[in-house]
Amino acid sequence: MKNLAKTILLVEDNSDDEELTRIAFEESRLANELVVVRDGEEALDYLFGTGRHAGRDLDNMPQLILLDLKLPKVNGHEVLERIRADARTRYIPVVVLTTSSEESDLLGSYDLGANSFIQKPVDFVSFIEAVRQVGAYWLVLNANAPH
Repeated sequence: MKNLAKTILLVEDNSDDEELTRIAFEESRLANELVVVRDGEEALDYLFGTGRHAGRDLDNMPQLILLDLKLPKVNGHEVLERIRADARTRYIPVVVLTTSSEESDLLGSYDLGANSFIQKPVDFVSFIEAVRQVGAYWLVLNANAPH
């Protein structure tokens, strides 16, 4: 049975950015569950039911992945490449949410199949608003492919 809660997978190693993201979704009342993983390896374990997440119900895939690029263990581009290479995760929307302003990160993300690339705003209010808008679009307005 598919998860109707519209779970968001947040791949973020910065606890401050995690908290801001959590606040933005709570204020917007957009998501019933925000699953947070701290590095690229754990993101892959969560998505594919391996490692710490062995035995996880893989019928309950996230409806949206917010992916930082600068991650420990496995970087965001490698995570994105693995997501797009697997039929189980290929169509999950992936929004790269990063501090990077490097053109190579932008182009690399789109080359690997990112649905969107957003540079994290530096101030609190702008960050909250950016995350709120991302959630509204990808969880409410956008028609996701079944997975």
